[in-house]
Amino acid sequence: MRYLALAVDYDGTLATDGLVPSQTIAALQRLVASGRKLILVTGRVLPDLLEIFPQMDLCERVVAENGALLYRPASKEIEVLAPAPSAVFVEELRRRGVENLSVGQTIVATHLPYEQVVLETIRDLGLELRIVFNKGAVMILPTGVTKASGLMAALKELDLSPHNVVAIGDGENDHALLGLSEYAVAVSNAVPMLQEAADRTTRGARGAGVEEIIADLLESDLESDRWEAPRHRILLGKRDQGGDFTLYPARSNLLLAGTSGSGKSTLATGILERLAQRGYQFCVIDPEGDYEAFTEALILGTVQRGPSVQEILTALDNPINNVVVNLVGLPLQDRPSFFLGLVPRLQELRAKTGRPHWVLVDETHHLLPSDWNPASLVLTQKLSCMIYVTVHPGQIERSVLETVDTLIALGESPGNTIADYCAAIQESIPPVPVKELVPGEAVVWDRSAKELPFKLHIAPSDMDRRRHRRKYAEGELPQDRSFYFRGPENRLNLRAQNLILFAQIADGVDDPTWEHHLRLGHYSQWFAEGIKDESLAEAARRIERRRDLSPAESRRLMRAAIEKQYTVPAEGK
Repeated sequence: MRYLALAVDYDGTLATDGLVPSQTIAALQRLVASGRKLILVTGRVLPDLLEIFPQMDLCERVVAENGALLYRPASKEIEVLAPAPSAVFVEELRRRGVENLSVGQTIVATHLPYEQVVLETIRDLGLELRIVFNKGAVMILPTGVTKASGLMAALKELDLSPHNVVAIGDGENDHALLGLSEYAVAVSNAVPMLQEAADRTTRGARGAGVEEIIADLLESDLESDRWEAPRHRILLGKRDQGGDFTLYPARSNLLLAGTSGSGKSTLATGILERLAQRGYQFCVIDPEGDYEAFTEALILGTVQRGPSVQEILTALDNPINNVVVNLVGLPLQDRPSFFLGLVPRLQELRAKTGRPHWVLVDETHHLLPSDWNPASLVLTQKLSCMIYVTVHPGQIERSVLETVDTLIALGESPGNTIADYCAAIQESIPPVPVKELVPGEAVVWDRSAKELPFKLHIAPSDMDRRRHRRKYAEGELPQDRSFYFRGPENRLNLRAQNLILFAQIADGVDDPTWEHHLRLGHYSQWFAEGIKDESLAEAARRIERRRDLSPAESRRLMRAAIEKQYTVPAEGK
């Protein structure tokens, strides 16, 4: 089960004229009976809500006052998440004639057309408050308090991730709520801008729309709804014919295959970095310690000892933790059995929490070999959101290979890699667009989209960029890719084999030499061809085109352009 919680607005979404229809209550009861959590997220103050919604005990948590208050129905506990409103502010609003004023634990609310008076009062008193509109309502809250901030407080208590939440709303103040959730729904009566921002707009209005989503959740966990929200897509690279190729962040399985040194780990690292940036939790099974330097995760296991299943599960209990399971400390022959003992526990954790969202299995041919019968017994339940990494796809358990949606072949012979895979699953070999690949390229076969294989230019990872910066800032470029300060009459031959030396020599050469190369565009040419940094090259071109700069000014701007992306020692150091 992927979607474990439903976060729903009250007025205009669950309720019509303040009341929730009996058929909508029945749908909420079915949702809770399925094991999913119901979280009510509303702009109302809690006392009003308790009076008009007697079925509050269906909710696991209630976020009231537009994110400023958290209520636990089971224990009747209230937690205020933001400061109380200023008595001076409230009194001044009344003095200035603001009517229909409602004051909660944190929220202060009124209606149109008093928004201008409210804004002027905030300005005149010098307060850090923001105005939130919800159709005719005008809500005043401390900066940073939104339905999303309140929902995050509730999810933290429940050990749930926003990526396992469906959210439904209807008004302007629901933008933050929908933006935080994995699956964003607007009921059909929602304001147009919210409908545009949502992943789906229901056919029904208000409670009928909520019932519609609950029915789909109970029937298929929304699996049949292959929505394409760009905010969730994970970039893998650029197609050779143009356009991005992205990873669907749910229910996809990837196989990264190719020869040793082909860049499989680099591609995998880039995918993991982007998953971490988007808040998706992952677990890496690392038999050979290739990910022990990965900074986005906790490393469990050392050369001296292997990890325990319990410490892995304990670490994954916290949604913000990513985990690398380092198996180097286990004897080689024990690693497959440890992994197959861990898999059912990960499946149980996913059933309970929807996490980890992704599992990467390195050296899959060792951990799930085609000739090892226990593998097929353990994998009776189809695994999803898996990334398998291997040198030998044909040596992996066939039932695993058959679940692969996208095959990415890297290295010298992508055609052979794809043929090896096809032989293992007894499928015909598709035409492969290229025979050889250079570093940074791959062949992608998107089987789920029924596409023919195509060439991909892999998006660099942050680790690649850091390596790139170190290499070009302080490394040793070969002679044919170094920069040479020679001057207008070739009297000099000063070699700069990296950007640090370039900056240091540039500071010391005479003005005619500096300007000679500047006017001929040599600096931008070297940045583009030698350093392979087009953005730095474009910054240099802008400097080279200017004729109003003195040599000292152009040097300063060139150094600043370099320092914006690379670490270069200050002058005189």
